[in-house]
Amino acid sequence: MNALKEKRLVYTVKDRCKMCYTCVRECPVKAIRIRNGQAEVISERCIGCGNCVKVCSQGAKTFLDSKQDVYALLQSGSPVVAMVAPSFPAEFTDISHYRVLVGMIRELGFHSVVEVAFGADMVSREYRKLLNSGKNKGYITSDCPALVNYVELYKHGLINSLAPIASPMVAMARVVRKKSRNGIKVVFIGPCVAKKTESEEVDAALTFRELREMFLENRIIPDEKLASDFDPPRAGKGAIFPVSRGLLQNVNRNDDIADGDFVVAEGKNNFRDAVAEFESGTLGTQHLELLCCEGCIMGPGMTNPGKRYARRTCISKYVKERLDTMDPKEWEQEVKKYGSLEYSQHFEPRERKKLTATDEKVNEVLRSMGKLKPSDHLNCGACGYDTCYEHAVAIAKGLAEIEMCLPYTIMKLHRFIEELNETNGRLAKTRKALKQSEKLASMGQLSAGIAHELNNPLGVITMYANILKEETPPDAPISRDLQLIVEQTERCRKIVGGLLNFARKNQVQLSQTNMVDFVQHSLGSIVCPDNVKVEMEANLDNPWVMIDNDQMMQVLTNLEKNAIEAMPGGGIMKIELSGDMEWVNLKIKDTGTGISPENMEKIFTPFFTTKALGKGTGLGLPLVYGIVKMHRGKIDVESNSDPAKGPTGTTFTITLPRRKDLMDQQNE
Repeated sequence: MNALKEKRLVYTVKDRCKMCYTCVRECPVKAIRIRNGQAEVISERCIGCGNCVKVCSQGAKTFLDSKQDVYALLQSGSPVVAMVAPSFPAEFTDISHYRVLVGMIRELGFHSVVEVAFGADMVSREYRKLLNSGKNKGYITSDCPALVNYVELYKHGLINSLAPIASPMVAMARVVRKKSRNGIKVVFIGPCVAKKTESEEVDAALTFRELREMFLENRIIPDEKLASDFDPPRAGKGAIFPVSRGLLQNVNRNDDIADGDFVVAEGKNNFRDAVAEFESGTLGTQHLELLCCEGCIMGPGMTNPGKRYARRTCISKYVKERLDTMDPKEWEQEVKKYGSLEYSQHFEPRERKKLTATDEKVNEVLRSMGKLKPSDHLNCGACGYDTCYEHAVAIAKGLAEIEMCLPYTIMKLHRFIEELNETNGRLAKTRKALKQSEKLASMGQLSAGIAHELNNPLGVITMYANILKEETPPDAPISRDLQLIVEQTERCRKIVGGLLNFARKNQVQLSQTNMVDFVQHSLGSIVCPDNVKVEMEANLDNPWVMIDNDQMMQVLTNLEKNAIEAMPGGGIMKIELSGDMEWVNLKIKDTGTGISPENMEKIFTPFFTTKALGKGTGLGLPLVYGIVKMHRGKIDVESNSDPAKGPTGTTFTITLPRRKDLMDQQNE
């Protein structure tokens, strides 16, 4: 029997699994492992209740298909008996009468068709004997195979509390074999998945779903011409077995609080709670009638989408019809005929791989999910576990994943979006910097060519203009024109000199420099009007940095002159120094007119200037940009030119690496 029960009864169709974790939530024994977002059924832990099959809207959970095994039996040449579970009236509501259903089953090739409800009649008699035996102990009913699996796998201490009585299916199989000749094959048809591996006394077990599929495959449709009755022995009151409290009604017991000696529980949570209280001794000598489903009429092998109480009504109508038409004497004779059969059943504990989780590991999982204190445990159940702690235990056991936690995943997603935005911002700046570098590189090559070609003719023009100016009397009319030629030629020379400087900045000569002293020295190289106040603030524990002094002096003097020129009406220029062990930050702030938004993206473009004609070449800031980049530094600009948006002014921030490795080499 153990080999039969170890079959892969319920499993996952992976390409349909959508990571909703509903199956985890509905599995009463958490026999589902999440791996890479896919829900896998752990066969050695599964009790076969089929809850996961019922709740999976994607059809990702399915069960062992027995149709081919049944077809093989029907074609074997041996007579095959179909045993139909008493819940069939709740399933086949679309068929006009039960006799038509029986005829359709025969049409598939079954030798005979009998009711499992007669087996329930015989089992009820055994329960009466057991309960009237006077033994002062409580029993757990054993007719639900999923419940039996639960006890055999998870509650070894309660094995002897299982009623030692066969289920109605097994009881009916024994009746059929007693009645029929040798070589008979037995097929159970019902709503239960767990029946497929319950007993080797049954050759195969079909669900009602599979029976309907076989009707379709063989083009068998309801037809009054097929109608026939069940083969004897026919059932009595056992037909009410599949509904809640069906066993109690058969043994004339009740679960009344005042004088009842039975506790009835059904459904994935209730049956476990009842078992737990029974195990703890809370229930005393009371007996348990337990079903993993809410009655067999709600089993996972059902296809009819009917509601529970509508299905219960279908059973009641059928039972009433059967009891009204049955021959009591004939039924009593059948009961007497098969009453001497053995209806006992023996149960044994089954080992499963025990998964453990240390407190240390569980706490580590909780910390990794940001659940550092009780208030962080939301216990929302989205992961499929009732509490955050249970989820953490499952993760520690290898059954679950951290990403199943919805709040954790949402927070992780938010952080990812923030990081992505930051990365996109950095990439945008990088692309902008690369574009600017490419532009400067091409302009550098162009500038070198232009400067080379213009330098010599400009020198000649300057020389002869000055000679003519010296030879011309100061009061001569042409003297003013010659003065203009000299001034404009000098301006051209400055432009060419700027082009040469711009083109030649292709390498740096680094030396260890005290940045505080260097900045103070740069201020002595500029002319500052009286209406401009200069402030300097140095917050550097270590002032030393590796820079090219000549080139960096050009950077500072360019920015300082620009700041002063941006404040024609006066203002404050402030220079701030700060940094850490790796970087030095230099800020040059002014309270001037600011840079308009439309000009911000152009300020590092060669020959772009907002100064009046003859006042600027448009090469100063591109030169600054190139020098900073060659120092492996960064330069950022913030500016406001609109007084309505706050104080106007511009701040240039230069960040330079200390190049500590080069410092160490020099010091050595």
